[in-house]
Amino acid sequence: MGMEAAMMFQHQMRENLKHVLTALDMEKVEKTVLDILCNFDITAKEAGGFANDMLLDAYTDALRVEGRCESTITRYRYVIKKLMKFTGVGAKHMTVYHIRKYMGAEKERGIADSSLNGERQIFNTFFTWLHREGLIDINPMQNIGPIKCEKKIRLPFNDVEIEQLKRACETKRDRAIITFLLATGCRINEMVQLNRHDVDMNQMECKVFGKGKKERRVYLDPVAGMALKEYLLEREEEGDDRNALFAGRFGERLKAGGVRVMMKKLGKAAGVKHVHPHKFRRTLATNLIKHGMPIQEVSAILGHAKLDTTMTYIVLDQSQVKNDYLKYA
Repeated sequence: MGMEAAMMFQHQMRENLKHVLTALDMEKVEKTVLDILCNFDITAKEAGGFANDMLLDAYTDALRVEGRCESTITRYRYVIKKLMKFTGVGAKHMTVYHIRKYMGAEKERGIADSSLNGERQIFNTFFTWLHREGLIDINPMQNIGPIKCEKKIRLPFNDVEIEQLKRACETKRDRAIITFLLATGCRINEMVQLNRHDVDMNQMECKVFGKGKKERRVYLDPVAGMALKEYLLEREEEGDDRNALFAGRFGERLKAGGVRVMMKKLGKAAGVKHVHPHKFRRTLATNLIKHGMPIQEVSAILGHAKLDTTMTYIVLDQSQVKNDYLKYA
């Protein structure tokens, strides 16, 4: 029995029996059935892309086992399915020419090189995994290299823009969110998942679960701490005792999309361009480095696994660079 067929068979059997068998019984049934079928020549039947979906399911199962977050998995599935839909070809029969045709069409459509390279990276991890697992004979991505992208400098907020945003806040909640992101550098998905008990107002610190469910500590400055206290006190006075640290208009947990919409409106009201949650993260990193914090510590606060990632967040003050050059040259 082929490896691919065995994998497909196991997955479908689990789906059909998961509600009627315990995990231990399921393991026994799988072993018994596969022992019987090992002497038969069976291949996975490709019907309407079913087998290809199973390969994608197997890959996303592996990502979950590795602890990848659901938003990442959802993004990967969307991009891979888009490739399959465009080419009309499943993973097993995908070639380098299919992928190049898709990427060429995307480029003609006007997609940015950086976005296209992001999709290329997703395809690379997917097909490399399939090849390593023995589910495909040839990795179609082995001859497709990185796409050269124009490196644009993404500026952080300056002090004036931060002040404009604070003054444009119409609610205590919005001001608390602005100052919280600026002080902690949290990712937007990390912030909206926080509960009240995750914040220690006495120690002015917060427990955050980042990518890969990694726990880390972030810290509040006095301004963020005061804004958060005022916001939570207002909710208590209104009788709102829900767990979510940041709540929507009707008391429900605030979602990432709601924060982005709020910031878009806030930026327009304040006259500040390109206001989005990640820019606060970039601003914190730049400010910490400017004030002399070692990059390893900045990386720890941001929850980066590699220092190279942290470096992409930092925008150096060229006047300071010049002064330092003249000082040491």
